[in-house]
Amino acid sequence: MATFDRRAFLRTTGLAGLALGLAACGDSGSPGGSSSGGGLGSIKLQLSWKKNVEFAGEYFADNNGYYKAAGFSQVELLSGGGSGTSVESGLATGRCWAGLSAPTITAPAVLQGAPLKIVGATFQKNPFAIISLSKNPIESAKDLPGKKIGVQDSNELVWNALLKANGIDEGSVTRVPFQSDPSMLTSGQLDGYVGFVTSGPVRLKMEGHDATHLLLADAGLPLVAETFTVTQETIDNERDKLKAFLTAEIKGWKDAVADPARSAELAATVYGKDQNLDVEEQTEEAKMQNELVVTPDVKANGLFTMTPELIEQNIASLAKAGLSVKAEQLFDLTVLDEVYKADPSLKLS
Repeated sequence: MATFDRRAFLRTTGLAGLALGLAACGDSGSPGGSSSGGGLGSIKLQLSWKKNVEFAGEYFADNNGYYKAAGFSQVELLSGGGSGTSVESGLATGRCWAGLSAPTITAPAVLQGAPLKIVGATFQKNPFAIISLSKNPIESAKDLPGKKIGVQDSNELVWNALLKANGIDEGSVTRVPFQSDPSMLTSGQLDGYVGFVTSGPVRLKMEGHDATHLLLADAGLPLVAETFTVTQETIDNERDKLKAFLTAEIKGWKDAVADPARSAELAATVYGKDQNLDVEEQTEEAKMQNELVVTPDVKANGLFTMTPELIEQNIASLAKAGLSVKAEQLFDLTVLDEVYKADPSLKLS
């Protein structure tokens, strides 16, 4: 078994730039975490990006007292998005106790010997999509040849994996350098761009454009996102603490799924109040992300669960991205299984 070289790992945690991991937009401090009570003490949860509606479940868990009810004196939500804020490096240095990441960021760390595991997935489908206009829609991967597609450098991994998954010659598609300016699409410079379904189409719609999208998860590249990532030591030695944390998270996300408008309010006016977020836009994004969080399997098995089939699909997608990792190296859903066996009422009704 490979040993974990902490220094070498930290030098290479530009892995956070393998942006098949999820990102979004938003930031600020987390209120509602006093030091009173809480036999499990205080922990830090590293978010994958800046604080916006993407972390609505965490906001509800904090605001509604679920973390405290689970036994924590405080769960501090650490904003992501800056250099040196990757979950994997945070877990390696002890900056955080748990984090929200993605398989394409955690897998390379594991392959380098980092003792990390994914114990649940908030988003059953990664929000990466090809976003296009309805008047010139890209409805399937076979529509890509001959098109001009905007791809950020940080999304090169996901783009190449998509082409490989669909047997598309990269020379048949014109890849255009792209940052995040949707006017390149609306002005006709692009036929589509790689972006997030939770934000891109919503913003275009609010600007008066009729947009459509093709989820990469529905185009031969199924991957989860906003994955709960912890160290193997936590699973082995703090199992009950981890169960308590996941229980509070489930309760928070049940509330978030049920109330997109309140999710947006918490994001825009409390947790991400420094980000100048628009409540209407955040509400629409919350509705869109709920479609990625709640699937038929989640309704049957519970939030954050992953079926064996979904795990294998993720492993196959990672292989297309050049990351050959085994399911048992990356995932451990046994803790979450124990949570639901102990309290089946946590499942969505």
